[in-house]
This record gives sequence, C-alpha cells and structure tokens, in this order.
Amino acid sequence: MKGKLILALGGARSGKSEFAEKHAVQLGKRVIYIATAAVRDVEMAGRVQKHKARRPASWETVEEEKNVIGVIENGRKDDVFLLDCATIWITNLLLDDCSSDQDDVSSSAKEALILEQASRLADSVKNGAHLIIVSNEVGLGLVPEYPLGRFFRDIAGKVNQILASKADEVYFIVAGLPLRIKPPAGVKME
Repeated sequence: MKGKLILALGGARSGKSEFAEKHAVQLGKRVIYIATAAVRDVEMAGRVQKHKARRPASWETVEEEKNVIGVIENGRKDDVFLLDCATIWITNLLLDDCSSDQDDVSSSAKEALILEQASRLADSVKNGAHLIIVSNEVGLGLVPEYPLGRFFRDIAGKVNQILASKADEVYFIVAGLPLRIKPPAGVKME
C-alpha cells in the first residue's frame, strides 16, 4: 500500500513548518521528524530550539543532513515522516564535497544527483509510510547576485517541481494561511 506524500511550500516565516506539524498530528500515527539543519552557530541553535519546543514530546527526532531517504526506508510502513526542510537538505547535498571555488559548484553532475535524490525521496512513500515535506519557495524574490545563489534557486525550483508532481497534496502557505493547490479545491481526494 502506498503512503501519502504531502508538500508544504512557502517563503521564510510563512508558517509552513507549523502547518506541516499540525497536519502530521491529524494523521494520528507515530511521527518521525527529520531535521536537516546543522547547528553551526548560536543563531541557528536558537532556531532549532524553537522548533523543538513546538513539537510534541512523543515525536522522534532524527537529525540527518543528507541521507533522509535512508531514514524513511528504515522506518515502519505506517509511520509519518515530517522532513523539515527540503531546502536545507538541497543545500547540504549541493555543498557536499564542494571545492573552495563556489563558482564550480554548478556542475551538471551535481544537479543530476540532487534531482535524482528528489525523485527517490518522493518515491519513498511506496513502502506505505506517509511523508510531509516542508520546502521553501525561493523563486519569488530577487535574482541572486552570485552564480552559486542562482544555481541553488534553480535547483530548488526543479526539486519543488519534482516533489509537487509526485505529491498527493500540495499546499502553498502565505502569511500562515494554507492554500491547497493540489488537488484543486472541489476535487475529492481518495
């Protein structure tokens, strides 16, 4: 039996994580929270602490910067996995084994690897687990000044397209308000 894939997209501080957390609770199953952010400074530690304080104590947290697919594959079939967030996961994959010359990062091999990983992530629900993915919509702002920023923006957009195309439900969160974009309003879900 295939699990459900839910994608929650939005900008910074749009309320997408809170939306995803509420959705995970509503599914009424064991929740495994996959945290992709690495704590490398005091400011990030504060952000992580706020996220942790919001989550129910019964949730299991797995801190995994890159191998999120492995976490899901090793879980139970009826678990709910909440990945927060795909954008940081993409960053971790993008900068993995990166040379000091950040302009070299935009290789087609790196792009192919990340897009393949995104497709595998979306397909990981085939084992019956439910997956809620939080991701940033980064393409609505200014064009980044540097090649790495532009490459990241483009990859994030392509990953979001892959995830959305395979998702059962997609929500765009704006100012804390979710807008269901897949399936469209009025379409009955199975």
